[in-house]
Amino acid sequence: MLRNLFKGRDRNDIESNAEDKQENWFNRLKSGLAKTRNQFMSQLSGLLRIGRKIDEDLMEEIEEILIQADVGVDTTLMLMDNVRERVKAEGLSDSSELESVIKSEILKLLGEDMPLQVKAEKPYTILVLGVNGAGKTTTIGKLANRFITDGHRVLVAAGDTFRAAAEDQLAIWCERAGAELIRGGESAEPASVVFDAIHAAKHRNADVLIVDTAGRLHTKKPLMDELAKIGRVMERAHAGAPHEVLLVVDGTVGQNGLMQAKTFNGAVPITGVAVTKLDGTAKGGIVIAVNAEIGAPVKLIGIGEKLDDLRDFAGADFVEALFAAEETADT
Repeated sequence: MLRNLFKGRDRNDIESNAEDKQENWFNRLKSGLAKTRNQFMSQLSGLLRIGRKIDEDLMEEIEEILIQADVGVDTTLMLMDNVRERVKAEGLSDSSELESVIKSEILKLLGEDMPLQVKAEKPYTILVLGVNGAGKTTTIGKLANRFITDGHRVLVAAGDTFRAAAEDQLAIWCERAGAELIRGGESAEPASVVFDAIHAAKHRNADVLIVDTAGRLHTKKPLMDELAKIGRVMERAHAGAPHEVLLVVDGTVGQNGLMQAKTFNGAVPITGVAVTKLDGTAKGGIVIAVNAEIGAPVKLIGIGEKLDDLRDFAGADFVEALFAAEETADT
């Protein structure tokens, strides 16, 4: 009986700790989105909470605010067309009724939550793309740490063979996370390194292989062609690979991140996006535009430098944090 009592208490403690962690993360998310919220909500709230009549002038003012928050012109127009339809269909007339409509329409644009999960394929291969400075190496280190914490054996392929410093930085993150790093020889071709890494992952019975690639400008066609080659080599070496193609986008670059995504998507079809550095930007509106404009969901967001500061994207949490009243934000 006592054993059962303690078991129940342990279970309650686990559930309580999980709730505490979730609440702590949400508070950090609110804090991380403070700059975007100040750019976005401080202006929007002034329009929506004064009992103003809903008319076309109001709609255009809201559009301007969304564009300034880097939601982008195309996504803003799409969003506001949906809002206008809702206003007409539901017979809304007071501006105070618009906030809930805008929130729900943003949530629809974000799409269904699609957390990054290791699936049955072994090794489960994740190809990571992005321009220099986007936070690619950091994201790989955090992902490796997450998968290892979940009990998976993780290998990382150093596919950026152009910069020795890139391999060294990746080695530091792998050491922190406890992942095994596969390096190529001097002047090795990236595709060759990746090919060898897949065979090493199979031989070592690894659960996950994360493939780093050289940071490249999305405007440089030869580099994008090389990326496509890596994708083809992975597919030949391991059926279904790459199982995940993750583009890392720096949240501080705003709409330029969307241009990057569209170009990368032409070389290797992107299955998900990780938006980093959201805690340092007022351009967090890009998160709203990603799925709507390139058809690949935001799967991960980063709001700090700690190993656990990369989390699965949850649309409902993002919207609530974006619209949170300032007095409840974590400071």
